[in-house]
Amino acid sequence: MNFIGAGIAILGAAIGAGYGNGKVISKAIESMARQPEMSGQIRSTMFIGVGLIEAVPILGVVLAMLMVFNS
Repeated sequence: MNFIGAGIAILGAAIGAGYGNGKVISKAIESMARQPEMSGQIRSTMFIGVGLIEAVPILGVVLAMLMVFNS
């Protein structure tokens, strides 16, 4: 059961991160197209947002490893 739980944890983290990254990047590109003079600031904010979103799957992998190796 720990292996199934670990798989579900990684699956949920990957799907959530993929959706979040796609949403952030698409909105950033849309904003850059609307206001090209702000593209540098939008890009740096986008990278910060993507980095924060990527923290969630890392926590999911850590949780999954704890579930697998702690049994």
